[in-house]
Amino acid sequence: MTQAAETIDGATALALAALGWVVSDGPRARRLIDLTGLDPADLRARAAEPDVLAAVLGFLEAHEPDLVACAAAADVEPAALVRARATLESA
Repeated sequence: MTQAAETIDGATALALAALGWVVSDGPRARRLIDLTGLDPADLRARAAEPDVLAAVLGFLEAHEPDLVACAAAADVEPAALVRARATLESA
């Protein structure tokens, strides 16, 4: 999935997996909501939007331990998440 991060479909799939990883942990999910300003209902409703997914990946980039752990869980290099964010931001 590393090269897939450079296509919109691949970046979306990777970002959705990252979102699932983030929200699987209560404190991490709360931090995402607090830092992005999204409420849970808005996050659910807009989860597939490129700007929201890019914000999720940016959230992970801002805390390297989470970026590395999420990448490991997704079986990709952390740089793939960074490329996916860039792809989504240019969509």
